[in-house]
Amino acid sequence: MISKHSSLRGGARRYGRRGQTLVEYALILAFIAVVAIGVLMALGGSVKTTFANTNVQLSTAQLGGVAAQRGGG
Repeated sequence: MISKHSSLRGGARRYGRRGQTLVEYALILAFIAVVAIGVLMALGGSVKTTFANTNVQLSTAQLGGVAAQRGGG
């Protein structure tokens, strides 16, 4: 009888540890997500400005290339 009780307790501990580990990983993942969202919100304006400037430069280069091909350069 002792072996039955000890195996049941050992199994419960094993599942308890798995659940505890799962919760810890979930908390770490949630923390990383919160930090990532915060960083993106903080840098969002500068990233938007950078993409807008790049878009303007690409548009200007494309229009200049077309004008040069037509002889209007």
